[in-house]
Amino acid sequence: MTKMFSTVSRFKLGYEQEDVDEFFDHARAVYEGESDEDLTSREIRSAGFDLARGGYDTDEVDAALDRLESAFVARARQEVLVTRGSAGWMEDLAESARSLYGRLGRPDGERFDPARRGEPAYDRDDVDELCDRLVEYFDKTEPITADEIRRARFRRRTGKRGYAEAPVDAFFSRAVEVLLGVE
Repeated sequence: MTKMFSTVSRFKLGYEQEDVDEFFDHARAVYEGESDEDLTSREIRSAGFDLARGGYDTDEVDAALDRLESAFVARARQEVLVTRGSAGWMEDLAESARSLYGRLGRPDGERFDPARRGEPAYDRDDVDELCDRLVEYFDKTEPITADEIRRARFRRRTGKRGYAEAPVDAFFSRAVEVLLGVE
């Protein structure tokens, strides 16, 4: 069987090959209409694979996931354009953007709920910095791409010193969807 991606040294960690192969085979089947199951761009973005020595190169797989997500978003956009027209697509994007922008209007340090005691969290300054970049994008003063948001890394904090991870992740997932819808 041909490997889908490059592998790392047997002494390094990469993504478990079988898990990745199964996921991409399933995604291909869904995309090509060979499966009755559904797969959304959000599910693609949140795909996680176990690590194994000698596994697939993580950067290569992550880049392929980004391309796959973009393909699914483009297909979803096309489906909406066919059923509701470009006005319907723009209406959906505008509603999502308004929702995101409402969260961005909160002051730095208060945009998301703090993590609970002992709960892993993201550094508030790092998250607020990316939020400020989104404000500039929505205010049409500075560009930003979905890839920049996908690649953002936040320092870790614990408890109330940081933002709870789940709402931050959900927010930026929606931001990626909006940006991919515009790109």
